[in-house]
Amino acid sequence: MGSAKQVAQQNSGTTGAAAEAGKYLTFKLANEEYGLEILRVREIIGLMDITLVPRTPDFVRGVINLRGKIIPVVDIRTKFGMERVEDTEETCIIVVDISHDNTSAQTGILVDSVSEVLDIGHQDIEETPSFGTSVDTDFILGMAKAKGSVKILLNIEKVLTSRDLAAIQKVQDACASEALVAEQQVTA
Repeated sequence: MGSAKQVAQQNSGTTGAAAEAGKYLTFKLANEEYGLEILRVREIIGLMDITLVPRTPDFVRGVINLRGKIIPVVDIRTKFGMERVEDTEETCIIVVDISHDNTSAQTGILVDSVSEVLDIGHQDIEETPSFGTSVDTDFILGMAKAKGSVKILLNIEKVLTSRDLAAIQKVQDACASEALVAEQQVTA
């Protein structure tokens, strides 16, 4: 006889999805809804002035000064190859914690709008469908069925690759160095 978890997985037709059950912050990009594990979300802020940084990847919109801390902002639409649109009153920045190679950093992701926090059970999560070997879906945790629609659950640590994060870290370090120099000049 299997455990209750195994029986539930067999009955739902999924394997491994139980690990992704939990609370997700859902947001919109275009007409699709996505979800991020709530434990990765630091805060949600309205759109604020974003300082453009030259020679950064296209998907890096720039940086913001959030209570004295320089935070890079990633345009997730551009990262996903979607059409760029004008920002609206609903456009906001979700500040997330991302860990890679024993380092952790805060990064802002620009989204069209934030929807709500959903508690999604393992029975409502299906594995990512296969789109063939030429389509990378490693950044998708699964597909959630909630409130009559499908939400694409993202692994934010895989949405941004190690190379992406290295580029973002360079931007953050350069901006922090410039801010330190400017501060020293003011106090001198």
